[in-house]
This record gives sequence, C-alpha cells and structure tokens, in this order.
Amino acid sequence: MGLLIVGLIFIVPFVFILLTASKTSGEAALLEFSLPTRFQLVENITQVMTFANNRMLLALANSALLTVSSVTGIVLVAALVAYVMQRRNDRIAAGVTLILFMGLVLPPAVATTVFFLQKIGVYKTIFSLVMIEIALAMPFAVVILRAFIGSIPREIDEAAIMDGASPLRLFFSIILPLLRPALVTIIVTSSIAVYNDFANPLYFLPGARNVTAQLTMFSYMGQFGTQWNLVFANVAVLTILPFIMFMIFQRQIVSGMTSGAVKG
Repeated sequence: MGLLIVGLIFIVPFVFILLTASKTSGEAALLEFSLPTRFQLVENITQVMTFANNRMLLALANSALLTVSSVTGIVLVAALVAYVMQRRNDRIAAGVTLILFMGLVLPPAVATTVFFLQKIGVYKTIFSLVMIEIALAMPFAVVILRAFIGSIPREIDEAAIMDGASPLRLFFSIILPLLRPALVTIIVTSSIAVYNDFANPLYFLPGARNVTAQLTMFSYMGQFGTQWNLVFANVAVLTILPFIMFMIFQRQIVSGMTSGAVKG
C-alpha cells in the first residue's frame, strides 16, 4: 500500500512529464497519458537548452547563485539571532521575538519592498532578492533553531568562557556544530523554497539577464498557443539540479533529519 501511494504521488507525475517531453508539439497538446509515436526527448531538451542564445544556462546559474547565497545567509543569520535570543532574557529579546512573530503572520505584500529597493539603488539585483529571501525565511528558521538551542545546557557556554573562548569562537566552534540536525532541516527546506520560488523573482528581479530557472517556463507559452512538449522538457531540466544534489547529499540529509527527529 505504501509503495502504491508513493507511486501515485511521485512516480506517476514524473513519468507523465517525461512522456510529454518526449512527444511532438501536436501530440503533447492533447495532454494524454500515452506513449509518443517517436521519442524525441533529447531533441526537445536540446531545443530548451539552446533557446534564446542558451538562456537556460544563464537561468540555472542565476538560480544556483540565488539559492546558495540565500541559504548561507539564512543559516548564519538565523543561527546567530536564535542563539542570542535564547540566551538573553530581556526587553530586546522580547522585542525581536515580537518582530519575528509578525513576520510569520503578516503577508509580505504589506511592505513597500520595491519602493524601498529603488530608494537604496539595489532594485533588479540578485543581492536584493537574496536579502528578501533571507528576510522571508528568518522567522521560521529562528523558531526552529531557538527551540533546538534551548536543549543545549548553558554549562557548555560557561565552561568555554572559563577556558578563554571569545563569544564568536564559542558560537562558531562549539554551538554551531551542535546545531547540525536542525541546520540540515533548514538547509533542505530553504533550498527547495528558494530554488522553486517563482513570484519573488518575477516581481523583484525583472530583466533578461536576471532570469531564473522557474521564469523560463514562460518561454513556450503564448496568447495563441503553448508548446507543451517544450514546457515539460523545461520542467525536466529544472528537476535535474535538485535531483543531483539530493543524490550526492542524500545520506547526510536523511541522517541529519533523523537526528533532528530523535533530538526533538
């Protein structure tokens, strides 16, 4: 029963994507779960990769830069904020906690983000979108890390300080390695969210040179017709990078998430 459910949720849609990406434009337009008369998956993927002067390569590079930079910032900033908030018990920590809970509840649209980015001169840059992704992911990451840091005894901090460790060395050499299970969970969830993000790059990163992987989906959709075989070939290409990363780091991801579950 379990394998059947997994097949229905993951394998069947993936097979449908590959079959549609292997068809001609006319066959794909029917959107049927059927075999193509002639498999042309390689031709369709080649057409997607070379479309508009290799635009897909630029999009994948932008998405990789955006994802790596954003996740690195989320992990470092959220871990530092969570550690300070968990160890302090004053008005400043209470104020930061209130701001973070507002970030969990309020929709991002209430902030005049585009106007602010234009004022400081960073609108339409990957740097600005990295800052936005970090800000959006911060509340959830801080909540997870703060709860995890609460299980680390304060005696560890006191012993390190008595041995002469500075605050930064205490955090990066002792506390941060102990957060590995929680950090793996945040890295996985944040990487998927940032890489698959469609709305934020559309609003905050316009321009042909700023295209990200998800925005390439528009290339084969028009007012008078859609090339579904190329759309699904585009989807197949977009899944390659996350799939390769999962295959490389699957052991670390599974062990980290399992450790986090046991710790909790």
